[in-house]
Amino acid sequence: MNMEAIAFNTPGDPDVLEVHELPDPEPGPGEVLIRVQAAAVSPTDTMRRAGLRDSKNPGPYVVGMDAAGVVEAIAEDTDTYLKLGDKVMAIVLPNGSHGAYADRIVVPADSVVRIPENASLIEASTLPMNGLTARLALDTLDLPKGATLAVTGAAGTLGGYIIQLAKNDGLTVIADAAENDEELVKSRGADVVLPRGEDYANKILEQFPDGVDGIVDGAVQVDEIVPAAKDGATIITIRGANGERERGVTLKDIWVVNYDQEHDKLDTLRQQVEDGILTLKVEDVLPKEQAPEAHRRMEAGGVRGRLVLEFGVIPETSF
Repeated sequence: MNMEAIAFNTPGDPDVLEVHELPDPEPGPGEVLIRVQAAAVSPTDTMRRAGLRDSKNPGPYVVGMDAAGVVEAIAEDTDTYLKLGDKVMAIVLPNGSHGAYADRIVVPADSVVRIPENASLIEASTLPMNGLTARLALDTLDLPKGATLAVTGAAGTLGGYIIQLAKNDGLTVIADAAENDEELVKSRGADVVLPRGEDYANKILEQFPDGVDGIVDGAVQVDEIVPAAKDGATIITIRGANGERERGVTLKDIWVVNYDQEHDKLDTLRQQVEDGILTLKVEDVLPKEQAPEAHRRMEAGGVRGRLVLEFGVIPETSF
């Protein structure tokens, strides 16, 4: 049997994304087959499609790191509480023809959890990759309760999860926002909201003259944000920036691949959605054939929440 996936053969502009027929995957030991209803679109997807993140495999190349659907098959001797028909969400690490933009995906059972009881499959698809990235950022900083954390890109999906998780961890959060995003960022629980942009570091220092204890740089400001950090503090980056700067301030990049099979951490995120600690935000839902339009909108900026590609509604009686 064949399935449909959204893939490209050669990196390029959004229109290289097309519907491809690919062989149905089969789960191996320790793996689960998911029939996908929803795949969230992230900046990482657009970078891969544009060729900014190298693929060592020939096309067709399927992108997408977040999927939600139902369990269709479980390999023998797989240690999991999941059962056929469960509504689940998963983090997916794209590799060649394996990615979330597909009717069916096979992933390690440890990369899959049930969706939050108070969320739809569409909503749940927005959580795994960014939620785990936010958790990894905060775990890497390992700040004590009461410490100060600054966030850039606070209005984005990753920034929102960082604010909410940091507040739940007992941190004081300083966040950036454009004027029209102030209410959104405040609603996520930020203690201090300051204007975004090149002057953000100076604005932080006006309120915290010694600087903050840690920074998560979701907006990729890199050296612009260094002055806002205390001596010896760490700034978490998400685009590969590393190294020591003045005053012992360190830039440290993180890669969510390190948390892709952290089942308990993903399941905790699920529980935090159910408990109202984390808020899922969908910007829009598009049919899978409109993946090029979703990528254009993502690259244009200003998306507040996730664009989600829908791969067909799964009937409740399928299983």
